[in-house]
Amino acid sequence: MATTVRTIETSHGTIAARESGGTGMPVLMIHGNSSSGAVFRNQFDGRIGATYHLIAADLPGHGESGNAVDPERSYSMPGYADAMTEVMNRLGIEKAAVFGWSLGGHIGLEMIDRYPGMLGLMITGTPPIAAADLSKGFKTSPHMNLAGQEIFTEEDIDAYAHSTCGEPYDQLLRNAVARTDGRARALMLGKFASGFGNDQSQIILGKTPPIAVLNGADEPFVDTDFVDTIPFSNLWEGKKHLIGKSGHAPFWDSPDRFDPIFDRFLKSLELGWR
Repeated sequence: MATTVRTIETSHGTIAARESGGTGMPVLMIHGNSSSGAVFRNQFDGRIGATYHLIAADLPGHGESGNAVDPERSYSMPGYADAMTEVMNRLGIEKAAVFGWSLGGHIGLEMIDRYPGMLGLMITGTPPIAAADLSKGFKTSPHMNLAGQEIFTEEDIDAYAHSTCGEPYDQLLRNAVARTDGRARALMLGKFASGFGNDQSQIILGKTPPIAVLNGADEPFVDTDFVDTIPFSNLWEGKKHLIGKSGHAPFWDSPDRFDPIFDRFLKSLELGWR
């Protein structure tokens, strides 16, 4: 069954949302900074998408969504979380699992107290940290500096597209970076660094649904050793998962190894959905 795309009018602007043909438990998939829902192609086109009702909404200012009506309101982790919650409410989906990649994982954490129907959250490439610990959670790299830069040159677009997903490289990655509203990067990272939003190191110590942590062992941006030291109140399977020879986006570079873990996580949540 083919992926369909619909547009949803929200208070943040027009949001484009991909949906897979699966009729099982709904799963909201939230992409990263300067990307789009198209990055989850492997899951949409495979058994995961045929089994579950995958929903990948492009964030405001990204992909096929419109730019934010009010950039100051929308271009932040809490703003995006509010937009994604509004999308789920507009779709009439009261219960769903959530997968968040990179920025998407931070958005998923911010959604916990906004979307009471969240059955579980898997985060990839996302260190749940307080603003004061930015330098501990993230490695310093030239590409990391681009994450909050408003204006991109052609070289910046290429560099960011290559670094976020690695191989196999695809034009859709470049197109997503080129399309992104640069204000989204600058405002989001500026607000995060200033402590705007919830302290994510505290969110994960509170009352949460099961949270799965899965990273690539060759993660270029996130310090996975530091992530290993972070305590969670409700860590799925009681441990953090690492995929060898995989980078910032295991679902993209290693779907053969990512998908079975993702599927196991989703299966563990189905009872709460039914």
